[in-house]
Amino acid sequence: MSLERAVAPDPYDLLPAVPSFTVTSADMTDGQPLDELFAHQSVGGKNLSPQLSWSGFPAETRGFVVTCFDPDAPTGSGFWHWVLVNVPVGTTELERGVDPLPGDAFCVRNDYGDSAYGGSAPPPGDRPHRYVFAVHAIDVDKLEVPPEASPAYVGFNLAFHTLARATIRPTFQVKG
Repeated sequence: MSLERAVAPDPYDLLPAVPSFTVTSADMTDGQPLDELFAHQSVGGKNLSPQLSWSGFPAETRGFVVTCFDPDAPTGSGFWHWVLVNVPVGTTELERGVDPLPGDAFCVRNDYGDSAYGGSAPPPGDRPHRYVFAVHAIDVDKLEVPPEASPAYVGFNLAFHTLARATIRPTFQVKG
């Protein structure tokens, strides 16, 4: 089986431009490999969500949505690892392995089928995958999506409510 394919575009390059703000992490660095702590158990990881903190978002922000997407998955549609909706506006940090979730926040189903963070697990021997962690500042207190919503449906709703977005893009690779 060959995994040779074109490099997928960054998903946010395909959407209307929005202002940015700052997201940082004590656990990961943009463009650098993720620690195995944040990888899925299927590749020997601990499946912990990384620490994130953000600042500089627009004053009119009323809430946040936090996502993690792998555009490099060999699927034709990428792979959603984390979709955390309805993070309260007063929350500007998520600790490593965040539990409990803040306020009325909840996770919709990721592409593993779990309503939680699902760590990196690219196919062994594939090139390094990019993991686009994004914090979306939204103009509503709560995104009107049900817990059984798909990540694509959340993304569709984000298109109408995103004021600004902050991203950090670590990588991960499983050697073949």
